[in-house]
Order: sequence, then structure tokens, then C-alpha cells
Amino acid sequence: MTLDGAQVTPREFPTNRGGLCQKGWTSGALLTNPMRLTKPLLHGNPVSWDTALDFVAERIQGIQEEHGRDGMAVFGGGGLTNEKAYALGKFARVALRTSQIDYNGRFCMSSAAAAGNKAFGVDRGMPFPVTDLDDADVILLVGANPAETMPPFMQHVKSGLIVVDPRRTATAERAMLHLKPAPGTDLALALGILHSVFSEGYAEHSYIEHRTQGFADAWRIAAKWWPERVERVTGVSATDQRAVARMLAKAKNAYILTARGTEQHASGTDTVSAWINLALALGLPGRPGSGYGCLTGQGNGQGGREHGQKADQLPGYRRIDDPQAREYVAGVWGVDPDSLPGPGRSAYELLDALGRPDGPKGLLVFGSNPVVSAPRARHVTDRLKALDLLVVADFVPNETTALADVVLPVTQWAEEEGTLTNLEGRVLHRRPALLPPPEVRSDLEVLQELATRLGTPAKAFPTIPEEVFDELARASRGGIADYSGITYARLRDGEALHWPVPSTQHPGTPRLFTEAFAHPDGRARFVPVDHKGPAEAPDEDFPLYATTGRVLAHYQSGAQTRRIDELVKAAPESYVEVHPDTAERAGLTEGDMAKVESRRGEVQARVRCVSSMRPDTVFLPFHFPGANSANRLTNPALDPVSRMPEFKVCAVRLAPWGDS
Repeated sequence: MTLDGAQVTPREFPTNRGGLCQKGWTSGALLTNPMRLTKPLLHGNPVSWDTALDFVAERIQGIQEEHGRDGMAVFGGGGLTNEKAYALGKFARVALRTSQIDYNGRFCMSSAAAAGNKAFGVDRGMPFPVTDLDDADVILLVGANPAETMPPFMQHVKSGLIVVDPRRTATAERAMLHLKPAPGTDLALALGILHSVFSEGYAEHSYIEHRTQGFADAWRIAAKWWPERVERVTGVSATDQRAVARMLAKAKNAYILTARGTEQHASGTDTVSAWINLALALGLPGRPGSGYGCLTGQGNGQGGREHGQKADQLPGYRRIDDPQAREYVAGVWGVDPDSLPGPGRSAYELLDALGRPDGPKGLLVFGSNPVVSAPRARHVTDRLKALDLLVVADFVPNETTALADVVLPVTQWAEEEGTLTNLEGRVLHRRPALLPPPEVRSDLEVLQELATRLGTPAKAFPTIPEEVFDELARASRGGIADYSGITYARLRDGEALHWPVPSTQHPGTPRLFTEAFAHPDGRARFVPVDHKGPAEAPDEDFPLYATTGRVLAHYQSGAQTRRIDELVKAAPESYVEVHPDTAERAGLTEGDMAKVESRRGEVQARVRCVSSMRPDTVFLPFHFPGANSANRLTNPALDPVSRMPEFKVCAVRLAPWGDS
């Protein structure tokens, strides 16, 4: 299609092979959307950039003078380019000198990241190219629905698909075997399959002996979870558990892939660890043609968490509490290591602290819409309203910009250069196709303008993406995610560069773990984990499980996709999927308006009776705002390691809308 003179055509690429989903082929409509933000807003009124930025800088200085450096906070996004994510983390630590920075990726892949680091010593969503899946005999897909959420991915899933999901999704429809555990019981299911692998002689003992450590401690727990016991907890038959163990073990090429359904629990890190333990027992990671991987959830879900947006990290996936890491990065930035703040609050904890006596009084938001995307959403909205200063940089209005004191219009995907890192750890170069509207600025320009007003030299915050990337590469040198050998010139030449790339002569690392894992001894770790169940189980007052997820037409909080007519027509309103018997017991039928209520709030949703649903479970998409916001229900109970909230399961009750 043509957009203001720019020709947009599909691109042939290994991961999508020229394919786009409905969201992709309609994304150009945002570029000319009449609701596009094109002027800075101060208290809802258009103002000049100088007026807006002067106001923001003055308020930041006032807040920090009164409340200290941590009086200001920053909330980023997993859709930001690597350059913007890096600059935002640097801005927080150098210009604001606050520890209070985190991002919405904490709600996305943090549990998989934590589990991957524990097991392998490194977090890369897929430690192999997606195209390796083409030759798989069996793929066990846990807690993912890519047929709707990322349809081009399904081109790589050709046979032997096993799906673990409480719902019979579009992906499960394509599976040769679908396991439907009760929400929050995935960990028990993984233990049951591991039990079958070991007790039925399928374990790869040579691999376990030579490439791993800690199996005995992990097995000590799994030994208690014989399949019949697991069946009572999960609802998945012992026969199916043993069938999965057998199919994985007998396959020449087998993969275990996990996603949000596995992670978004208060025990998400342990649950991912349990599936990794299963992969290790079968000898899959690092074996040619097999492996374990995790599907990403956002446009830059991998790169967005590698370069400093997380409360506990510095660029290159370095820990912020590591003295050597602090000294090295401070040297790149030209500051005293002692001036860098320590780790701050994780995403939900940061949002929960806003406006409180000991919490931040001001917040800068880049590329996120927490009013819709955060758990316990009404409470988070109240915390945002309690701030002395809320500044949001975005390109379309959303539910968070509606609360902001200042809204800053910034460039979107087709108007800016930058890099993103895909789920394989491959760094991709994105070129601009269009000029932005006259009064729209890039996030990099916004950060430079604010930094200079706060007393930091402009040269510390370059606005040319290639210059920012060159600094990012230096700052990442020697880190886990080492980009130091990647340059724009190499990317422009079409080189396929998967990190780590430690020198400009290095070809990149498309496959990790072929010879050793990233722990000092080269061995992977089994992590002993046990099933605990969801933080909030159904009871007499709230007798149903509620789980949430995505649909084909919409993306994340829906701030963008709900502005595209074709997508709105495809999915105009929120709904709740319910088994017909469950609906009948609640006095509801197909098409009725239901009230779904948890201990944190209630939402309105249109009833869809789905005979394949578990009778104890309802499903709601999370893309809708206000009275339709599924995250008004969700439980902010946090995983103790990843600090991931428990989005995927909470206890609810169902009634006709309007019933008291």
C-alpha cells in the first residue's frame, strides 16, 4: 500500500517468510490516523515544546529537591527500540539519578528470563534460529497461542504439535494432542511428565551426567509426582502425561517452548524451571535439532530487557549491584560509579508506590499504558492520579495519557531508525520510511532536551540512533548480551547477527549451548521446584478460575489496534468465554452481558458459550479499557524471583450484568 508517498511491501525474512498477521497488514493505518498526537499537551491544552519541556523539568527539579532523587520514577516499554531502551535507562541513572525505573516487560517475560539464567546462565528467548523448528518431529508448546498472537510463527510448526493450555485455542485445534490443565497447575503437570520420563527409562543419563548438575535434587521432588497424583491436581490424564513423555523421548528432533501462560503466575519462575528440567532430562538443550525456548510477547521483548530498563540491570544484561559492572558502565558514561543508584522497585511495586509517602511523586512513561496493562488496574489508576507529575510520551492517546499532566507526541515505527532484537537474539535494523509530522519529536530528542534542562550535557544523550547504538555496543562489551561487535554498517549489509557478538570480526552466535552452557563450569542446572498452586484458588464466594490472554485482532492494551477500523470490526468489545453449563448455572446465555467479579473489582463482558472450555474456568481478553478491562480482576501477587504478577489465574464469580 502507499502511505504519503512511501511504498510499503512485505519483506521475505526467515522468521515470518514474508507473512504478516492481521495486526501487521493494518499497521500502516496508524500513520495517518486522525487521532495521532501531533502537539505537546499541558493539562490537555496544546503548547509549544519549550513550554512543555520547561514545565516538566521545573517540576522534576522541585520534586527531587523536596523528596530526593527517588521522588522521580520512569516506566518504559518492551516495544521501544534498543537505542531508546538504552537511553531511557541511562537517563534515569545519569540525568535523574533515580533508582526508580522499570518497564512493562516485567509483565511479559521476566519469569522465563529468571529461569533461563538459573538453568543456562543466560537469558535468550530462543537459543537457536526459529527456522530450526521446521525439522522438528515433536514440539511441546506450553501456555502459548501463536496461531492467533503471532500467526507467521505457525509456518515453522509443521507436525507433531502438543499444546498445553486450559482453553482449546486456535493453536490447540492444530495439535495432535491437547492437554487442558486447571489454571495454575502447569508446574505439577511438568513434574508428572518428568516422572514418566525417568520412571519409564526415557531419561538421557549420559547427557545428565556430562552436561548438567543438580538432577538428584530435582528428581527427589518429581519422584513424588507420579502421573495419577498429577491427574488429580491438574485434570490431565495419566495416560496423556505418559504419552507426552514417550513422544518427546522417541522424537529425533524435539523442542519444548513456553510462553506467557507458563510465566504469568506467582510461581512463574519455578514453573518455567520445571519445563526446563524436563528438557534437560531429555537431553534437548544444546543438541542439534532440539532444544528449549521461550516465545517473546512484545515487539522488542528480548532487546528491551537487555540494556537498562529493568530496575536491577545495566546495559549488556549486567546486574546493577555488581561492582565491576557498575565501574565499567560508569566509565562508558563518564560518571562516578558511586553516583549510579542501586536497584529499585519492580514494575508493579513501583506503580503501587506512586504518590505514597515513601514512593515517587512524579513519573515519566515511555511506550506503555499501565492503566489497562497492569494488574489490579483500578488501584494502579488511583496511584497514577495521586502523583504530583505524570508525563507520558506516546503517539496515540490512550487511557494513561488521559491522566497525564503533560503528553509528549513522539515518532512511531515507520518514522524512526533503530534496532530491535528478535526472539532468537538476532539484532534487526529498522529504517525510517516517512518523515514524522512537523511538531513530533523522537524519544531520543525528548530525553536529550530534558537532560540538558536538568544540567546534563547534551553530548551525553545523542539523538542520532546510530550514535546511540555505538555507545550501547561499548556499554554492553563483555556482558552476557554482548553487542560490541555489531555495527549499523554490518546490519545494513544484511549480516545475520545473533548476540553475543564480541568483535567486529565475530559472525554472531545463532545457536547457543552447542559446546557448553554459560555457567562457569559449562554445565546446565536442574532447579528443584515443587507445585504450590495459584496464589488465589477458587472458593465458595468466587468459585471459578479466570484466565486472560490475547486475541487475533488486538495487541497488548489495544491503544493502537483499537484505533484501526478493520480490527475494531473484527473484535469490537470484550467478551467472556464460558462453558454452556457454567453460563446456565449463572443465569446467562449466549450474547448476554455478564458481570465477572473478583476480590479486586468487576468487569462487563459479552457471554460466549464455548463447549470446549473447562466448566471451572472463564477466559477474558485483556485489550479493552474501562468497565471492560480484564486487569481490574487480576491478582498482583508477585513471583518472588522475577516479580511477575499473577495475570493468568484469579478467582471470580459470574452473574448477569446489573445484578447486585
